Amino acid sequence: MKVPRPWSARAWLDTAHVMIGLPVAVVLGGLTLVVIAVPPLLRRGLPLFTRVQRSRFAAFLDVRIPPVPTPSGWRSPATWRQIAYHLLSPFVGGAAAFVIAVAWGGAVVGLLSFLPAKLEDPPLEFVFDLRDNRVVMVFVVIGFVSLVLAPILARALAILDLSVARTLLGPSRAELGQRIETLTESRAGVIDAADAERRRIERDLHDGAQQRLVSLAMNLGLARATLTDLPESAKEAIAQAHEEAKQALKELRDFVRGLHPAVLNDQGLDAALSGVAARAPFPVKLHVDMERRASPTIEAVAFFIVSEALTNIAKHAAATKAEVSVRRERDRLHVLVYDDGCGGARLDGGTGLRGLAQRIDSVDGALRLSSPLGGPTTIEVELPCE
Repeated sequence: MKVPRPWSARAWLDTAHVMIGLPVAVVLGGLTLVVIAVPPLLRRGLPLFTRVQRSRFAAFLDVRIPPVPTPSGWRSPATWRQIAYHLLSPFVGGAAAFVIAVAWGGAVVGLLSFLPAKLEDPPLEFVFDLRDNRVVMVFVVIGFVSLVLAPILARALAILDLSVARTLLGPSRAELGQRIETLTESRAGVIDAADAERRRIERDLHDGAQQRLVSLAMNLGLARATLTDLPESAKEAIAQAHEEAKQALKELRDFVRGLHPAVLNDQGLDAALSGVAARAPFPVKLHVDMERRASPTIEAVAFFIVSEALTNIAKHAAATKAEVSVRRERDRLHVLVYDDGCGGARLDGGTGLRGLAQRIDSVDGALRLSSPLGGPTTIEVELPCE
């Protein structure tokens, strides 16, 4: 815990949190007794009191306590946790406010103890003789110690209040676990749906637009070969259209492969990566060791990793060769991409590696990048197989 200075904003925010918390706790504690006595008010009143306390933590400590489900009645554990906090907080808040008041008050009184003897007209009457420098020195030392301790105590009591509030006003471990499980299932469903949508788009493009472009290119090629008696300008137009159609077909094929190559579904990761390695403009040594196939989503992520990594190497690394290794060890898939290029790759340096990292995070994978200036560059990825 970083010790706040007495004059820092953190010290005063912690002090305000504790001191303002006392009247808030007293009022809400009394209202909690009312809603307990009048059960129909419980369902609406208790969540409102809890929101007030959460807003105090957000305002002074900049901490957001996760909400809990609206209490459904006396049998709800969340109901009893919230009631316990609202009933106990006036007593705990009173003790905390007293300690903080004594600490800051002692600092003010001690450090200013020399003023009464200077400002008050004779005859002077004190419980302690403040005209004695030794007495004044004792007061000043006490004041200085109190000044140092006051922000520490304020920080400690604010953290204590926060930990109790997180336990009683926030979701329990079981509720958090269920929420995490629900979110995990929801994310898995979204990822699977996105992967299925990519496969559908790939299939539609392959069976629709790509076939039309093939037919167009063939017809233009046939016209280019047979219509030899046309004017020169018409021949050039047909030839240019033919070349444009072939280029569009090539770009569409590359796009379709990048979405989700059909060979990945049919023959697996080894065959799909072999095609990617063969199309690279530099030698790529590929090694795939998988006794069993991973799930379709994980295979798609692994394919994307290798494809994107090789594309980045071709664009930025000035490499003469690369190596790709994919192996499965029990329930983990390990992907390694190495190149002998110029290095200097960073995860925050561009959209390529950042998108790759986001794709890996979406399936709870891990990414390690080593790319010193001058090279070489190594990308290591670990993915769950299921």
